[in-house]
Amino acid sequence: MAEKLRNIALAGHGGAGKTSLAEVMLFDAGVTNRIGRVEEGNTVMDFEPEELKRQTSISSAFCQAPWKKHTISIIDTPGDQNFFTDTKLCLQAADAVVLVVDAVDGVKVQTEMAWDFAKEFGLPVVIFINKLDRERADFRRAFEDAKQSFEKPRPIITQLPIGSEADFKGIVDLISMKAYIYDENGKAKATDIPADMQDEVETEREALIENVAEADDALIEKYLEGETLTDEEIQAALKKGTLERAFVPVLCGAATKNIGIDLLMDFIVSCLPSPLETRPRIGKNPADDSQVERKPSPDEPFSAFVFKTVADPYAGRLSIFRVVSGTLGGDGTFYNSTKEVRERYNQLLSIAGKEQKPVSEAGPGSIVAVAKLKETVTGDTLCDEDNKIVFPPVEPMPTLISFALRPKSKGDEDKIFSSLSKLLEEDLGLTLERRSETKEIIISGSGQVHIEATIEKLKRKFNVEVVLTPPKVPYRETIKKKVRVQGKHKKQTGGHGQYGDCWITMEPLPRGKGFEFVDAIVGGVIPKQYIPAVEKGIVEAAKKGVLAGFPCVDFRVTLDDGSYHAVDSSEMAFKIAGSLAFKKAAEQANPVLLEPIMKVTITTPDEFMGDIMGDLNGRRGRVLGMDSAGKYQVINAEVPMAEFLTYAPDLRSMTGGRGIFTMEFSRYDEVPAQLAEKIIEQVKAEKEG
Repeated sequence: MAEKLRNIALAGHGGAGKTSLAEVMLFDAGVTNRIGRVEEGNTVMDFEPEELKRQTSISSAFCQAPWKKHTISIIDTPGDQNFFTDTKLCLQAADAVVLVVDAVDGVKVQTEMAWDFAKEFGLPVVIFINKLDRERADFRRAFEDAKQSFEKPRPIITQLPIGSEADFKGIVDLISMKAYIYDENGKAKATDIPADMQDEVETEREALIENVAEADDALIEKYLEGETLTDEEIQAALKKGTLERAFVPVLCGAATKNIGIDLLMDFIVSCLPSPLETRPRIGKNPADDSQVERKPSPDEPFSAFVFKTVADPYAGRLSIFRVVSGTLGGDGTFYNSTKEVRERYNQLLSIAGKEQKPVSEAGPGSIVAVAKLKETVTGDTLCDEDNKIVFPPVEPMPTLISFALRPKSKGDEDKIFSSLSKLLEEDLGLTLERRSETKEIIISGSGQVHIEATIEKLKRKFNVEVVLTPPKVPYRETIKKKVRVQGKHKKQTGGHGQYGDCWITMEPLPRGKGFEFVDAIVGGVIPKQYIPAVEKGIVEAAKKGVLAGFPCVDFRVTLDDGSYHAVDSSEMAFKIAGSLAFKKAAEQANPVLLEPIMKVTITTPDEFMGDIMGDLNGRRGRVLGMDSAGKYQVINAEVPMAEFLTYAPDLRSMTGGRGIFTMEFSRYDEVPAQLAEKIIEQVKAEKEG
């Protein structure tokens, strides 16, 4: 029943305790008979070997917890920046976000990114301040940090902790005005509010009522006239304001001690939306690109979107999707409107950790999976063929680090590519390409740990072992001077000889203009059929350059004179003549080396600005400007790619994991002369080696 369903995503910074929270929710709901621990590697939500090794979630996990005649469908998302594309893609399947904040460390970078994603998808948010039992845990400090970090919608306190650090033992609920003390098994007992907390509780209750009343016009009027609001009115206004993102309720507890988790689950059921209370989803009609919407109703035509794929070498591809509208039966066909194909499925599956259970049907809000779809991948829309709609796919996060791959065993190159392509279906945060100029397979991801975990998965799932090396920088060559030269190829052998003769003018073009060929032959000094051969010879020679074997770009060649032989001339002879002309001209035209320049945006807390600026200077970077965003500084800079290949781990160590960056290709620029000499020598040495 969709009205009894709550789809919630647990999101936040790595180490805030999301997986532990999910484990306790499952235990309290009676799904498991013991609480799994991340440190012991026995949790329901983290089960991949790569997760157990690192003791961190690297992929979102799914589970259902029955609670007070409702079902809480939990999506436990990764908090590590390396795997945050998965978090972003899976948040679109949720109806609300429980943002988990560590009471010791407060709000960190990934907490803010998760907040931004929730804002992007228009999702209501609840903040859960976790780990209040830890040394140096401070509820007030964590709340103030959240208030400062998230101004709109503003966080409001709905619960207060009883005790702190090792003495943290319970919670005061400001709505019911009850106190709950927990025993060592996580069982709560209602009790009177401690005497020493009475004043604080009264103050916070007053602030809560004022904040909540603002969500409802009738209620604010009643409140201003001095009337007492009932608990039911406060509860209703709290739900209304949360769903409308007028404010963000703040709850608290300690997952590993099972304190406050039952109250969080009560709150999820009473104040967070069912799928039927969410907004219609907007898509496009593929026939005419007009806008279409699907309401979250079982009576609407069927529609769904695939937000995650799991690649399994034995079971095949598992496609996980969320039903937006309509109802789907246990087996049958649906239409993939993104790929314009029909897909057949034999069984609908509900996912619980690493297990899958068959289900007979799925309605609005259901998160289900099917196996072995032929064409369907993450981002695709599934729908009723008579009522087509395409939902816009969510963009993955940009890649930040690249490595070249080579097989450990000879002849495994094609196997690398096909196996990695399957893992790419599973992880949209990765990209894979073959660079023709450097003859390398390049894998790019969000960080070094991301790539390493992928390589481990490649070995485990497909038995392919690879070696990672820094990628070669795709340098280019160009010229700086205009020259005119002759390219002549004359060879006499027995029978027909070979004769091709051309004169060319070669000149530089502005950066990024590529190559231009101008045919200025008059009077037939070179017959028309041989002119394309001259161009072909120049293009092929330009691919290998003249300095260090890199492609030559941004130049114009004008073919303006030449001669031919009635018997000995041929296309091949003129192609060779064109190639000789290019080499001669490029050597005389002051050739230089070009390097790719990246546009970089670095977001960092204020205290690391000096280190980062000094580091950028050391990398030949040029700072273009600085902005502030909340408590963070944003640096915009340009840096040569060669100096930025290992920036992800370097930034992490400089900022203690609190700095993040994005980069994209900007343009090619000339390499400083002394560096160019070193690069050319190195390339020549490698070739000889």
